[in-house]
Amino acid sequence: MLNCIKCKTELPDNANFCSNCGFPVGDTKVCRSCPSCGGTLSAIDKFCSQCGKPVTPIKSVAPTSSLAATVKVKLGLLPNLLKVEGGHFLMGGSRTNSPVSLTDFYMSETLVTQQQYAHITGKNPSKLTGANRPVEMVDWGEAIIYCNALSVQQGLSPCYNIGTETNLSQFDTASPIWKRVNCNFLANGYRLPTEAEWEYAARGGKKQQNYTFSGSNDISKIAWYGENSNIETHDVATKEPNSLGLYDMTGNVNEWCWDYFSNTLPLVPQTNPRGPAIGSLHVKRGGSWLDDPQQCTVFYRTGSSTNSKSSNLGFRVCRSVFTQAN
Repeated sequence: MLNCIKCKTELPDNANFCSNCGFPVGDTKVCRSCPSCGGTLSAIDKFCSQCGKPVTPIKSVAPTSSLAATVKVKLGLLPNLLKVEGGHFLMGGSRTNSPVSLTDFYMSETLVTQQQYAHITGKNPSKLTGANRPVEMVDWGEAIIYCNALSVQQGLSPCYNIGTETNLSQFDTASPIWKRVNCNFLANGYRLPTEAEWEYAARGGKKQQNYTFSGSNDISKIAWYGENSNIETHDVATKEPNSLGLYDMTGNVNEWCWDYFSNTLPLVPQTNPRGPAIGSLHVKRGGSWLDDPQQCTVFYRTGSSTNSKSSNLGFRVCRSVFTQAN
């Protein structure tokens, strides 16, 4: 057995990250100090958790070898974005659906992986570990923090702010201050998809074929879900994509969206809707490795509180499309 250097939790000898606080252990253990403030750093840290200054990582999370050959796309340290051409669709699964029009946007080809998350944040909070598996045990605020950190790392303008502050890692994600977070959809950085963008992309955008699931009526072809997952996540992009080339829009892990959750959708036509102005829950979509088929449809809607974490909840990223983003 070994102990986490940060919180002293007892861990198995083969652990790479602490199951309690997410700090790297084992062969990614602490080995240096921040040159700016002297804060403790691990081998994979890219930013100091104390002062936020960038540092040079010594190593990255090793890719998962056992399933790497089954991944259908090349996975890098950064999410690969695909352009989704805007259009019109009826949002929702009831008889009274919501007419929605969307402009073009970019969406990541896969869920954010554990390796991609660790590359930016220096940690992996996931319970079901594997470099190419989707990151999970990430609450809505932490997904927002990742988006802004990724934007800064890529020299882009962060989309999210609380007041004038864009370095949101300083705020506890359980704090009420997160009610004040704002998304600048005119910024060229990374962000979570809106619920409308997510459903439109899951349906296949302009190429939608009215499938029950994202890319097929046969859920086993496109998703890891309760009946075939062996009670765990799997490497991203090991099932078939939908018509836009997006993987795991159904199953593997649920996905955070930007919007506050509402039980009903507006009946009036909307353009680029961004959800209610206030709420207590945020939308999550897509179903997961432990869900039944009915929870994995392209129209099934549910929500969780801002600081909810689960091994079946992750996210993917988007960017707005306009001159600066091209």
